[in-house]
Amino acid sequence: MTRRAVRRALAAFALALAGVPSPADDTLAVAFTPDEIAKILAHGPWPPEVKRDPSNRVSGNADAIAYGERLFFDTRLSANGLVSCARCHQPGRHWTDGQARSIGLSPGDRNAPSVVDARLNRWFGWDGANDNLWAQSIRPMLDPREMGMTEAAVARTIREVPDFACRYRRTFGRAPGTDDRRVVVDVGKALAAFQETLASGRTPFDEFRDALARGDRAAIARYPDAAKRGLRIFVGRGSCDVCHTGPRFTNGEFHDIGIAHFAAPGRVDPGRHGGIATVRSSPFNLLGRHSDDAARATATSTRHVAQEHRHFGEFRVPSLRNVAATAPYMHDGSVKTLADVVRHYSELNEERLHVHGERILKPLRLTPEERADLVAFLETLGDGAPVFRHTERGRLECE
Repeated sequence: MTRRAVRRALAAFALALAGVPSPADDTLAVAFTPDEIAKILAHGPWPPEVKRDPSNRVSGNADAIAYGERLFFDTRLSANGLVSCARCHQPGRHWTDGQARSIGLSPGDRNAPSVVDARLNRWFGWDGANDNLWAQSIRPMLDPREMGMTEAAVARTIREVPDFACRYRRTFGRAPGTDDRRVVVDVGKALAAFQETLASGRTPFDEFRDALARGDRAAIARYPDAAKRGLRIFVGRGSCDVCHTGPRFTNGEFHDIGIAHFAAPGRVDPGRHGGIATVRSSPFNLLGRHSDDAARATATSTRHVAQEHRHFGEFRVPSLRNVAATAPYMHDGSVKTLADVVRHYSELNEERLHVHGERILKPLRLTPEERADLVAFLETLGDGAPVFRHTERGRLECE
């Protein structure tokens, strides 16, 4: 939203609130300052424009989407024939698995984040070890603890399963050839094309935000007062919007928030520090030959990212959209409920921050009532999405 649009919205809001309210006027039970209104409006509009990924030539392609959907739910891309992408990203759990730490072929170290709105990410994974969605889709197939395949095994499966091979030809215009890595990259791109369709919908907050922008008293009044009070904390003294910015409620970057970064006793999860090393050396990054973005216009961040000591213990700031549906929380699933997340920030132990950690973080010292209000606001970021259903095209056998 431009500054002029913000000024118009603030003027409209001021006009909507003209006059003397009665004590029973629910619309005015929680009033916002012009500065707070500007911050609230910055969290929209939603949904964002859908754009193709220039690094993936089949982004937005209907055949690729159907193929990717089939692959996402199929267990034959795992070493034991029992694990699919959907093991950790279940539609009924808002594309997470409800586990603290996900279990593929064996237990992992991290919590499975939702793949909804993943198309909007700049970096992928808790540590940003990939810079594009198709590379991130390849990673679990080749991880020994997740799906446990090799490039050769993935390519062989695609060639030998008739439906997989047929859909590959339909999507890419050629048969899966003898170059295993090329086949694996194409599988990742089909999986990415499908995941790009997983987009969150509008929420009660979006309705309130837009009502605020147009000065609609009646619509403003429908937003719960507890959520309004929580929102005021979020954009006010809580400063939550420093990291959870914009329409997605995330800056897409990495921070140390005082959560232990030991994967196990005596074994450290390096977080972003390790992720930078991985993404820079990956053959699947946006600077490599497998990107379809000939100009490498999408690779600027990859080209300039640099590993620093401060990155130890930093993990990606997740989007807060549908946050109430994706418990447990944090990179290691160590925080069970949304109320516990708020309590963590309220009672933050600064001594647990990394030596070069986030000096912007201070304990919020919220009262129980204020914590409840903040949770009430966060709950309005849910879209109440219906249960996912496979498309007919995804179910039909290839011909």
